[in-house]
Amino acid sequence: MIGKIIYGETCKGTLNYVFGKEGMQVLGYGNTFSQSISPKFFGNVLHFQGQRNATKNRYAHISLNLPHGEHLDDDTFLKISREYMDKMGYGEQPYVVVRHTDTEHEHVHIVTTIVKEDGKVLGIYNSHKRSMATRRHLEKKYGLSPAPSTKQRRQLPIYRLPELQFGMDAEKGTKYYMQDVLNGINQKYKVRSFEEFARLVKPYRIELRTTTNEMGRIGVAYGLNNQKGYRTRFINGSTVHRGLSGPKLQKVFDTNSRSKLLPMHRKRLLKQIKTTYDLFQTIHPNDLEEVVKEYQDIDIKLDKKREVIEGFTIYDRSGYVFRARELSKNIRMQNRKDIFGKGNEPTKIDTESKQFQLEIQKTIKGALTTSYLKSPKQEGLLSEHIMTRNFGDIVPSLLASEKHNFLERYIPKNQRTEFRKSVENAFPMVRERLYELETKKEKEILENKFKLIVNILEKRIFNVGTEQGSVRLLFQSLGVKYNDNQLSFSESNKHAILVKLGHLPFPKEMEKYVSTGFVRQNHLVLQILSEQSSENSPKLTASAFFLPMIFPKLYEKMNPIYKKQYESVALSSYVKNAERLHAPFEKSAKDYIALFNAKGFYFVKGEKGFEVKSIYTDNRTSCPLPKRTSQYLSSMPDLTATLKEQQPVINNLVEEARDNLENLWAGHLLERGIYDKATFMLTAENIQPNLHREIVHHHMDNGLRQCLVQVSQRQSSFQQNRFLRKGVYAISSLLGNSDRKTEEMYNGFKDEFTDFTKFKRKDKGMGLPW
Repeated sequence: MIGKIIYGETCKGTLNYVFGKEGMQVLGYGNTFSQSISPKFFGNVLHFQGQRNATKNRYAHISLNLPHGEHLDDDTFLKISREYMDKMGYGEQPYVVVRHTDTEHEHVHIVTTIVKEDGKVLGIYNSHKRSMATRRHLEKKYGLSPAPSTKQRRQLPIYRLPELQFGMDAEKGTKYYMQDVLNGINQKYKVRSFEEFARLVKPYRIELRTTTNEMGRIGVAYGLNNQKGYRTRFINGSTVHRGLSGPKLQKVFDTNSRSKLLPMHRKRLLKQIKTTYDLFQTIHPNDLEEVVKEYQDIDIKLDKKREVIEGFTIYDRSGYVFRARELSKNIRMQNRKDIFGKGNEPTKIDTESKQFQLEIQKTIKGALTTSYLKSPKQEGLLSEHIMTRNFGDIVPSLLASEKHNFLERYIPKNQRTEFRKSVENAFPMVRERLYELETKKEKEILENKFKLIVNILEKRIFNVGTEQGSVRLLFQSLGVKYNDNQLSFSESNKHAILVKLGHLPFPKEMEKYVSTGFVRQNHLVLQILSEQSSENSPKLTASAFFLPMIFPKLYEKMNPIYKKQYESVALSSYVKNAERLHAPFEKSAKDYIALFNAKGFYFVKGEKGFEVKSIYTDNRTSCPLPKRTSQYLSSMPDLTATLKEQQPVINNLVEEARDNLENLWAGHLLERGIYDKATFMLTAENIQPNLHREIVHHHMDNGLRQCLVQVSQRQSSFQQNRFLRKGVYAISSLLGNSDRKTEEMYNGFKDEFTDFTKFKRKDKGMGLPW
């Protein structure tokens, strides 16, 4: 199910559209004194309540859409609509639910106002996130097909034209359809002119007319022509939407045209198109879209007029749209007969071209790197790996390469044997060049690590020294080692820097294994603390928050001043990541707080807004929330009570000894879908993940339950029961279950394990600043 919300300043046109559709059906009203009122009466009620506040977005138009082929009866659809309104916070507002049958998929329209009876306005912060979470909740409850979870390009309603109704005016379906399409086009593309705008909306049967008065002011009007006998009169742009008037659009177009990045995008695209032409001997015009997309990842569309190809248009990832002639005359199909010929020759790569040889080299480089990254044991550096590989070693990676498959597809069959020989012959030269390049990079990286270590020691970020050998902890956390007055990479002795520190004793215990990913994050953190980072440096990820878990002995020796800085920066990076992961479950500002509370984070309100703290950091460490997020939380009517409700949740985590980063890490693995590693922690290490029960529900259904069973089945009979108990006890305890019968656990991890009401603990204070 897909939910869509549009806010507006007026409701008359929306209501006329919703009630004016042929075959429409009013399923019910919300918060009206009767279900037998007329649409006109409801419109008056909604209008007058909305006018009690001057906010521009005083009315809300919501549509709930089912996938093609899915059906709901009227009563169920009304019930779902009412639950949606309750979850979104509109449950006490007047609203109407109307069912339409004008599209291939079943859908309802809901019209309401965000203005309350007392004239105050409901908080509409994060409407998209709350709608997504509410939709997901309803999908699961009513067994509906879920909407795609991945971010996709917005599909405009090409087939959602208004019906063939003559005399339809601007206040009915035409206006809403135009508003939807035109605003969608402006959000999707960086339009630079009315001419370009007209081309982009033409597939949606919308026509533009522009006028210029004596003062040079541009006006625009829109008309609809579905080429099936239905044509509307032209409607003034400001009538369609306040942002679609001529002057406002011209301002947007001028801004897009003056962008300093525009010449860079042109230059990049021109180079990519020319590179494509250099690779091919001939290109069949109809293959150009596929070739450019696969080779350069550029979206183009052929411009056709009566089946005759006149050129092509580029839809760049930057949002700009370019016609071929805008970039250069030399890439126009009419001017490149050497490539496109008469339009009837098959697409063939020029195996004699310089670009073809470059592509072979790129393919070999990619295979060498891939074979290193995917090797079971990454022993040594990349440069060392490269020089130990023979051509046969990289053949599996080569054959799996998309670039290799692309080249082979467009090489004539009688030349494919020569192509394979060319790849093999080029291998020694490419390997040598890549070896030299990587060797140079590795030397620079080691030198930078040495400079960073010097800076860290001078600033005394860590209380480490040479007498006890604790400086080795710092070396290890940065992926280097010290031996015989030389600093080198932990996994290799190939490169070394002379550092005379004398004999350093080994500490009694060192961390056994250091992940390269955590080493990179630690390097970035220390660059920030030593002020060696720049705006172009890679950004911290959520993993930075777990560094004290990976390098406990080192972070125990951290200077308190720098530790506070680190905790604040790491806390910020984790919160940003968690907000994205919470989006599918966050139905309200109260959910925002509850999802973080379950992980061990809590919120306090200060003079400048909200701050977030955690049970894993010093109580004085905090991270300020953005202004808009603070406003979002402040919009809760029961804010004070909600903040107080945090204390029992946080206290329980501390009392149960779940205030360790390992518990948070187990939950983090689940959220990332790494169920195999998370299952090991749940069973072998008996660690409970700090996660909200609703998120645990989701992961249990999404594969965690099956992974737990598989782990148990790999053990002996005795071990099987023991591992199974541990895994289910961890989940069961987390979700508040006290019934630990082995038979029930084994028979599929029933929903009873996820009932919070079966297990309650007494709350005890922990002295936090509530």
